[in-house]
Amino acid sequence: MEKFSERVKALRESKGLSQDALGKIIGVKRYSVYTYEKGRNYPDIPRLIALADYFEVTTDYLLGRTDEPR
Repeated sequence: MEKFSERVKALRESKGLSQDALGKIIGVKRYSVYTYEKGRNYPDIPRLIALADYFEVTTDYLLGRTDEPR
């Protein structure tokens, strides 16, 4: 799920957010966001939905199932 880690990082950076700030928005610690971006860990379903909602993209886009953000 390499696309997931790349997309989370790109979306975070496009909003000018630190890993800590994004973590606070979705309810996880900075280290969790770091592991998502490195492809070492993946969010649970509620956090995946929170990411999609915050960035206004679909979960399919985050997961690399489509290249269409919406």
